Amino acid sequence: MAKPFASSADLAEKSQSLEVPADGVYALTAEGDPNVGAIEGEDFLVCFEALATPVAAREWLIRLREHTDKPIRYLVLSHYHAVRVLGASAFGADVIVAHEKTRELIAERGRQDWASEYARMPRLFKEPASIPGLTWPTATFSDRFTIDLGGDRGDLVLAYCGRGHTEGDLVAWLPRRRIMFAGDLVESQAALYTGDAFHREWSSATLDRVASFGAETLVGGRGAVAYGKAEVAAAIAQTRDFLAVMLREVGAASTLKEAFDRTHRALEPRYGGWPIFEHCLPFNVSRLWDELHGVERPRVWTAERDRAVWDQLQS
Repeated sequence: MAKPFASSADLAEKSQSLEVPADGVYALTAEGDPNVGAIEGEDFLVCFEALATPVAAREWLIRLREHTDKPIRYLVLSHYHAVRVLGASAFGADVIVAHEKTRELIAERGRQDWASEYARMPRLFKEPASIPGLTWPTATFSDRFTIDLGGDRGDLVLAYCGRGHTEGDLVAWLPRRRIMFAGDLVESQAALYTGDAFHREWSSATLDRVASFGAETLVGGRGAVAYGKAEVAAAIAQTRDFLAVMLREVGAASTLKEAFDRTHRALEPRYGGWPIFEHCLPFNVSRLWDELHGVERPRVWTAERDRAVWDQLQS
């Protein structure tokens, strides 16, 4: 029997958990759905990630408002994927910050990615008609962007660690609390999506830079918050291992279908029960196959291409 396309059959609501890793720092996790967060400044908020629609974002903001009524000055987008950014209008942020490469990706493939992700993950798009259009950052940077949180709260540092999950991933780093929001550069107890990735750089230099911050609490893109140095190291190691296995198995294959079958067999015992594993793997293998055969930048995913790859590899 053919497997349902991507996450199209995943319609059950996930249980959300709002955690407070430190005073004025918030993380909302949801059993493998995209994580979001917020950091309090002296008299303003920085929100991290925007979810897929304004309706979904407003549900998160209702929970956040149980803890703080400070106005939202900054909305930080860790990278460009539709499920992460299209809810931005709900925040009313003064400034929307992203890496300069993220802005380029929106211009190049924003519409296609929107259609692709809506078809793959319809449950995340609560009331899609509420989306006013593509989300555009109003401030971009190439290396670092520092936000003075005011009072004795120190800085929030947005840093580019290199190409990884996409060309434009950033991390948000609170040095005084040693807390990192890593976006999808690191997952904790959740499978990876690598369909727009640069696997070799991500698995080596980029993750090395992420680890070099020495975070003691880490909020990844999906999955549980990692508390303590050991859990942070385990989350980074899990991400690196997933990529290393993919590189080994796809690199040893002679056809795309063989690459998928080898990779599935190698990863499934450890990761098969984790969120989005089956959904993502065909797209992951297709991108890595391209990368290892000289396609430098990821090809644009469209709803039509998604279906073709799925039918070839997963059905």
